[in-house]
Amino acid sequence: MYGSLALKVRGDLLACMAINKSAEPGSLGVRVDFDQRDALLAEAPQTYYVTDHYVNYPMVLVRLSQIRIDELRDLLTAAWKFVTSQKKRTGRTTLKKRREPRG
Repeated sequence: MYGSLALKVRGDLLACMAINKSAEPGSLGVRVDFDQRDALLAEAPQTYYVTDHYVNYPMVLVRLSQIRIDELRDLLTAAWKFVTSQKKRTGRTTLKKRREPRG
């Protein structure tokens, strides 16, 4: 998100333009939990995707050219709930990585 336009809730990242070179141009990164991300990827892979750079973070990439405004509104509402619920649980939020299985 460094140098990118970003939406924040009380200082915590909600969404930002995906500027990592692995992301497609015109993509928005939106914070969601891993289960919701998995569901979005399965339901609409033409709209939602993730790259290796983002795979361990609770974030989904959105092709803005493929999403309807009502879908984006619902996604940002879900992101807001995710970010604010994390803050209530822990007192703060971070972009916590998913733990890799040991083996």
